[in-house]
Amino acid sequence: MISTKITRIVSTFVLTCALLAGFFIGTTVSALTEPDKYGLDATAGMVDAYKDQVGASSDNFLATRVGSLIGLVLSFIGVLFLVLMIFAGLSWMTAQGNSEKVTKAKDLMINAIIGLIIVLAAYAITAFVGDKLI
Repeated sequence: MISTKITRIVSTFVLTCALLAGFFIGTTVSALTEPDKYGLDATAGMVDAYKDQVGASSDNFLATRVGSLIGLVLSFIGVLFLVLMIFAGLSWMTAQGNSEKVTKAKDLMINAIIGLIIVLAAYAITAFVGDKLI
């Protein structure tokens, strides 16, 4: 019983590491094959474009800062959603047939999805209103 749990956990860990390694290897290979996309010239061009955007008007600078802040908050919420879903999934898998634990895990998943929908709806409303004000 315990050895099968350990085997499942280890095999899941190994599979996850293999998938992540494949992702990073693919990203590294594409970075090496497309040097202009990630090179110093492209980065300098992005910095120059940002300087032009900031120099155009102070309103645009404020919008850029607020947009960056909203993006940061949404990224944090996305990570939080992912962690909650993984925790609920692990709780469900380790419930061992206990219907109370399974119900708690399902409720956590449903609440995480509802929270994500609320946050994305709030972002959509804010973006719509902000676009109409500008």
